[in-house]
Amino acid sequence: MSSKDIVQKLRETTGAGVMECNRAFKDAGGDFGKAVALIGERGLSKVEKRAGRETGAGLVHAYVHNERIGVLMNISAETDFVVRSDPFRALAHELAMQLAAVGAKDVAELLAQPYIRDEKKTVKDIIGEAIAKVGENIQVKEFYRIEL
Repeated sequence: MSSKDIVQKLRETTGAGVMECNRAFKDAGGDFGKAVALIGERGLSKVEKRAGRETGAGLVHAYVHNERIGVLMNISAETDFVVRSDPFRALAHELAMQLAAVGAKDVAELLAQPYIRDEKKTVKDIIGEAIAKVGENIQVKEFYRIEL
């Protein structure tokens, strides 16, 4: 497999940009696993840098489960371009499903919960991965969960 193919595979696996994948692949000495780990570490540091940035564009996402549980959530990013993107909308849907399944009293409790699709990660980790992918700060502003 050529280095170009490996960089493409890294890109598909991590969601990072081509240059980031290429840099990580070179820094890892050609080891795919180490490159994935490097991208993850660097992504988390980027998440921390973006945490203080203002999130002015938002989306209200609604989800109804079995006509018995409803979730209405306000989630925001820095620009409307990201808010309209597929990764952002997918994150909003995943978080709404998380809230329908588990519930939470506030945003802090939601962020601390184990993620229902991968209990090794928290909801905060999932949001961090999305931040690394889209390159902007993302925040859950508020939510409402109604159960009949």
